[in-house]
Amino acid sequence: MNLRELEYLVAVDEELHFNRAAERCFVSQPTLSGQLKKLEEELGTSLIERNTRHVSMTDVGIAVAEQARKILSEVKAIKDITQTYNDPMAGELNVGLIPTIAPYLLPVIIPSLKKNFPNLTLWLHEHQTAILLAKLKNSTLDCLILALPVEKNKFSAIELYHEAFWLAVPNDTILSKKSSIKLLDLNKQEMLLLEEGHCLRGQALDVCFSAGATENNTFRATSMETLRYMVSEGIGMTLLPELAIPKKRSVLDNINYIPFEEPKPSRLIGMLYRKGSYREESFQKIAKVIKEILGDSNNRKTTLTDKDQKIVLLNCKIN
Repeated sequence: MNLRELEYLVAVDEELHFNRAAERCFVSQPTLSGQLKKLEEELGTSLIERNTRHVSMTDVGIAVAEQARKILSEVKAIKDITQTYNDPMAGELNVGLIPTIAPYLLPVIIPSLKKNFPNLTLWLHEHQTAILLAKLKNSTLDCLILALPVEKNKFSAIELYHEAFWLAVPNDTILSKKSSIKLLDLNKQEMLLLEEGHCLRGQALDVCFSAGATENNTFRATSMETLRYMVSEGIGMTLLPELAIPKKRSVLDNINYIPFEEPKPSRLIGMLYRKGSYREESFQKIAKVIKEILGDSNNRKTTLTDKDQKIVLLNCKIN
């Protein structure tokens, strides 16, 4: 029995698909299957039920996979201890971000993070909140950047910045003529929102309900860029976080972005990590840089240009 076999077993338990598990572990499907067969032979029991249509775990397989997670987590803790002792700002970190933050925040912070911490490699993972929390809990990820509050339990949080919401409306609407709006201006308006699973959906619903607005129940977007496209087509209006608002807009852009008057509706963005993590010093230093960047509004880039994409791809590993 070796650690790689335990990693393969955990991957299959979570993916319930051999090809996806193999891709996740960066090995071929036959290699993964062969190693798991070898593990089963060593243990003298079947861990995985296989047939032509689906993969499922046996009861003992589920129990062994859970124990494997604990072992892998402890192994990672050993690596974190030695890394922190040698240089807390070197090595690798697996960072999870939610989809409504990742494409807008990364171009703003990655160049500075790489400048400040040139020996640190960031592996970036984009998922919805529930998936990120599960991956943080089982030590697949080291820290998360997401909207707070969340159920902390065994996690510690660092507040990074508050991000105001803006209203995105088609240019031919009455509201588009305003330079700023009040929450009451949304009364009886119908809003386009994201689908279930996005924390931004819940935050936007809170704003809408407090203002007397309702949701368009005929459509729910899979991403903020889909919401933006729907608004540009004149189909409705929506709320977007500030970093998603472009500073420079084409004359052909059919969207007007309007800030709210005080008190502005906003969301709190923070960093989450496991309590007692040996990489806490790394997280604190990364958080400090992010706070400094976001504290200066002049440094905020709000569109993911081709140049920005190259910066992210050159300096980080994206999964």
